[in-house]
Amino acid sequence: MNKLVAKISIFFLNSIAGLSWKNTFRVSTALSWLIFDVIGYRKKVIAENLKNSFPDKPAKELEVIAQNFYIHFTDLILETLKFRTASPEVIRERLQGDLTIVNDLYKQNKSAIFLMGHRGNWELANLFSSLEFSHECIVVYRPLQNKIFDKWFLDYRTRFGAKLVPMDKIFKELLTPREKPFVVVLANDQSANPKTAFWTKFLNQDTGIFRGVEAIARKLNLPVLYAEFSKIENKRGYYHVDITTITEKPKEVPINGILEKQIQILEQDIRLQPHNWLWSHRRWKHCKPECLKPEQLLDLVPRQ
Repeated sequence: MNKLVAKISIFFLNSIAGLSWKNTFRVSTALSWLIFDVIGYRKKVIAENLKNSFPDKPAKELEVIAQNFYIHFTDLILETLKFRTASPEVIRERLQGDLTIVNDLYKQNKSAIFLMGHRGNWELANLFSSLEFSHECIVVYRPLQNKIFDKWFLDYRTRFGAKLVPMDKIFKELLTPREKPFVVVLANDQSANPKTAFWTKFLNQDTGIFRGVEAIARKLNLPVLYAEFSKIENKRGYYHVDITTITEKPKEVPINGILEKQIQILEQDIRLQPHNWLWSHRRWKHCKPECLKPEQLLDLVPRQ
């Protein structure tokens, strides 16, 4: 029965991809009303996240941000379905930006870590990077329990040549000899294990950050880039990417400095365009552990 439901669901999802962009966003607007106004999906989580993140903002302004996020959320769903079959020309039209930093690294035969948060449309970002980067693109992901949906997403994310690797296998993958430099593409703003996370202040709250990014960067001496995906105002489905360098010499940065810089940039970007982040995620579901001994960063890197 579960397989049948999954197959029917995928057939329905693929059918939506045939809609025009105009009708796609009409469906998104209706879906937003259904999900949030009728069903009330995670409205309490969204409201609490916004209130705790922006304690100085009045209630009316927080409600405007929430309303804009509701539309952004369903736009992401519908856009993702459209991008599954979109041509390379459509991908390039919908996301644009200056890739000079990435191209210069490739000319120097340097690999890199390409960080982003859950801003913009990250599925579009993955497709764009595998299309536009000269590097081999390695995308870190979390496999889905449902094998049918997992295959659907694997086919989606790899259709322009990206290689998907589960997080627990990424270090071994990066040690594999390859013919040209690579970029590791991953979002690093999800909830981390509280006992092994790096803890800092983010949006006025104690927040745990995955340490793996910095551990890998130090171990393999990889430059770390950060990509900000902003929405183009009043133009649904269009995004712009700004790429900056966090560090070219990770071993010279103080311990946890890469993570601190990443989270500071992300917070700044969120404040500039607050509805463009995944507020429905239970980002702060873990409390900061008390009396833990400081973790040694390099101990988190798998042994060779």
